[in-house]
Amino acid sequence: MLVSAVTLGCALLLGQVEAQEVAEPEAPAEAPVDATQATTPEPPVAPEPWDFQMAVPNASSPQQPFDGQVRCLTLPPTPAVPSGQWRARCDEAKKECLVSPANELDAEGHENDQPLQRVDWCVSHLMPTETARQYRLVPAIAEAPPGWYRDERGRVLQYNFDLHRRVYLGGAWAPRWLRGTDGVDERVRVDFGVDLEWPGDSDRLHRMTLLDTELYLGDAASYEATLLRYDFRSQHDAPLFRVTTFYGRPRRFDVYANLGFWMEVLHGEQVRREGVHADFLSLAATDLTLDLWHSSDLVSYVRVRAGPAVERDRTNGFFTLVPAAALEGDLTLDRDGFHHVRFGAEAQKVLLAEHVDGRPLRPERLRLLAGYEVILLAINDQPVSLTLDGRGTWRDDVANAPAGWEWSAQAGLRFSLWAPARRSAPTSSPGKG
Repeated sequence: MLVSAVTLGCALLLGQVEAQEVAEPEAPAEAPVDATQATTPEPPVAPEPWDFQMAVPNASSPQQPFDGQVRCLTLPPTPAVPSGQWRARCDEAKKECLVSPANELDAEGHENDQPLQRVDWCVSHLMPTETARQYRLVPAIAEAPPGWYRDERGRVLQYNFDLHRRVYLGGAWAPRWLRGTDGVDERVRVDFGVDLEWPGDSDRLHRMTLLDTELYLGDAASYEATLLRYDFRSQHDAPLFRVTTFYGRPRRFDVYANLGFWMEVLHGEQVRREGVHADFLSLAATDLTLDLWHSSDLVSYVRVRAGPAVERDRTNGFFTLVPAAALEGDLTLDRDGFHHVRFGAEAQKVLLAEHVDGRPLRPERLRLLAGYEVILLAINDQPVSLTLDGRGTWRDDVANAPAGWEWSAQAGLRFSLWAPARRSAPTSSPGKG
């Protein structure tokens, strides 16, 4: 009986254990993890191709500013600009770039192998394409230096000229009439020289002329030449004296003494009149000048000057003292230096001369001049100008020649080399104004 009870209890216990094992099956083993698969990044996504087609500028396109940094830019090639090379000036605030081709364009609007002239070099590193896509790209005409103009094809031309800084060569028809004779001396004039001008300190302007030469060929051939001519003008802020008027409201007028200096070294002249001639050589002349009026940049002026000169009468072989006084003007009439007017009247008295038969002991000279020069065109950016002037001279210093007036009307052309833009030339301009 006891044995039966023990046997039954063991049977029941074994049944419960088997039932629990059936209710809780064994969990499956996890698969091993591949370490290389977990750390490998995804391959980068290739950027979409940029099919942007940049247009070339036209006559109405804006112009790049002259200042600021220029960046090299490579854009997708186009039929007009297959190289894809452009120049950009960008505004970071506006996120906008003014873009121009790096080479000139031909008549059909396609780039050629000529790079743009008179432009700043673009920075060496290229503007990345990703950066360029963030900007608005505007077709533009490349910048031009002051006094120059660039067209829509990128070609540059000079439209502003300083005829006070040049090397010139010219020729003119220069007939001469002498008082008391019915004939006309048929002559031509050949002239050349070098003009220089530079600003100084304290509102001062310096001007120099070298080898100023005029050769007259034909009837009564002669010459007039100066090795060196120099002068300076100045602008003073403090008035020399003040004038106050009391008619009605008191008013003050300031009178300035804008003094300067003028000199000539080795001025030679050959004179021919009615079959006789005379040769004179002024060794040195020094004058004080007083500007009656001058422009703000001191380039144009009306002034008086006076002073002595030491002269050699080469025909008669002695030295003389020649004091002179002159009223003269030099006017540039327009901003771009195309129109120039010169005029002058000078009186001279020959002193300390020895007696010469056929002329007075103290001869006199009076010279009048009025001239106009205008630029007609330019060849390789070197101006060709038309010159017109009238001259009159009265003198009695030529022995055995009657005293009297001689008149000359001269018209010709003058070619100027190295005539840069004026210092007052605008930094940007659509062209000649």
